[in-house]
Amino acid sequence: MQKIQRGEKKKTIQFSSQLDGHLLLSLSTPSPPLGLPQRPPRPSAAAKSHPTPSPLNYSTYKAAPPPPTRETAMTSAIVPSLGEVAVALRRKAAEMASTAAAASSQGCISWALRQRGLGGGGARAVPVLPRRRFCVSAAAGAGFDNENREYVIVGGGNAAGYAARTFVEHGMADGRLCIVSKEAYPPYERPALTKGYLFPPDKKPARLPGFHTCVGSGGQRQTAEWYKENGIEVLYEDPVVAFDGKTHTLKTSSGKILKYGSLIISTGCEASRLPAKIGGNLPGVHYIRDVADADSLVSSLGKAKKIVVIGGGYIGMEVAAAACGWNLDTTIIFPEDHIMPRLFTPSLAKKYEELYQQNGVKFIKGALIDKLEAGSDGRVSSAVLEDGSVVEADTVIVGIGARPVIGPFEAVGVNTKVGGIEVDSLFRTSIPGIFAIGDVAAFPLKMYDRMTRVEHVDHARKSAHHCVEALLTSHTKPYDYLPYFYSRVFEYEGSSRKIWWQFYGDNGTLAKQLKWEALNQRLLPSGLTLEFSLLPQLAKSQPVVDKAKLKSATSVEDALEIARSSLHSGSSV
Repeated sequence: MQKIQRGEKKKTIQFSSQLDGHLLLSLSTPSPPLGLPQRPPRPSAAAKSHPTPSPLNYSTYKAAPPPPTRETAMTSAIVPSLGEVAVALRRKAAEMASTAAAASSQGCISWALRQRGLGGGGARAVPVLPRRRFCVSAAAGAGFDNENREYVIVGGGNAAGYAARTFVEHGMADGRLCIVSKEAYPPYERPALTKGYLFPPDKKPARLPGFHTCVGSGGQRQTAEWYKENGIEVLYEDPVVAFDGKTHTLKTSSGKILKYGSLIISTGCEASRLPAKIGGNLPGVHYIRDVADADSLVSSLGKAKKIVVIGGGYIGMEVAAAACGWNLDTTIIFPEDHIMPRLFTPSLAKKYEELYQQNGVKFIKGALIDKLEAGSDGRVSSAVLEDGSVVEADTVIVGIGARPVIGPFEAVGVNTKVGGIEVDSLFRTSIPGIFAIGDVAAFPLKMYDRMTRVEHVDHARKSAHHCVEALLTSHTKPYDYLPYFYSRVFEYEGSSRKIWWQFYGDNGTLAKQLKWEALNQRLLPSGLTLEFSLLPQLAKSQPVVDKAKLKSATSVEDALEIARSSLHSGSSV
């Protein structure tokens, strides 16, 4: 728990709900000044796979790391020598595995070094399962435009940044790894674009380089200099437009021909757009996927008076909350009966909507957009609904979902049911040596026994790490992911109530429900250590909980204790 400075108050509200197998924690409103990165209070091992997002002090995004204390200076003088040994051992292990794989014509056996401590025990070679990896030396083949060819990542989003970190941790990035990106910046924590990035200039907005990966998970800030220092080749603003699996080559929009040994597809998603014929491309109509999009929106917000947000999901709700920091007339329009229909029950959504209404946000529910109209200056001036009503707006933000960016990798294998490139539990595609991670990957969700895609930063981080571990080591443990979502809103400086919530579980599983209505539809204090460890367990095991007892609970502690006791009853849904 964060310490509250003298004279400050901590206001928190929380709700818990399991919706068709989900466990939803938290509307939390901590008000003390918090820095980045931060972690939940002493989570148990069961909770470590889902660290609680701490509300951000966006003013610290741009700050340099604090100067080392005497203790940290002494540690940094000692640890690097051990780290260098570990990195050297991992590099040697991967090199031996690569050599053995190349030497085996059948590809049936590869070898890896398994380190038994840093000293005394030495290392021994052990047979492991075949690695689907193809190594290409820098000298192999002439006429290619990338120097680093052994491993190539296509895409420059969150997953790419976390994959790069894992390569570095294994000592396999320097001179080996190349990242090809359509963006002008190294990978960054994309969630900031609809949160802190949209704050007004006088309310400490987030800006690069403050939120490069991997600060969102408490890791190092990986700036352009970090990639150079670690020998990683990054090609900026040059997306891949063609792919040849037979020759192991890629072609970029500028005409570069790139060679790869192992390929990781991390192309993410693109925003779903309104058709141009109904005004989807008018000046003043915005979509958010990258920094350039966010910069354009910030420019519009600075001049706007009335904004319309189309969509009541993640993007819509976060953008609307940020717009409140500009004191703008804000209306959210969506076709469903309530906001966040994939996660929230109607009564839960109602409470959340009330928080927005207290900030002046208006809702138009059950409505469809017929067209967006332009004014005399050519900019959007209004949204016309299918029932003929007109909502004035000089800025429109469209948040109606996203689509996986599959092209030009359709031949790798697409899952037509959930979209995305189909992979197995190690993120391997149907073509040896090619992997897919993050939003674009259609993977087996083990705990619910079905294929799915997850468009969330938590999965991007974890899938990247899991994939690279499988690629570089003898690691063959299947990806066992617990779906996890969170949001933070109204966090701009001067906000009267900063809110964040977390959600554990999957929305596609039919199960008995532990509804928040069982707590008499009350918003309760949150932030307890027990919550951080217990809720993931409840989401995974889905125990049968006595709702009558829950209704009699008078505190979160009591409710959590009732839920925890259900874990030991031996019954689950």
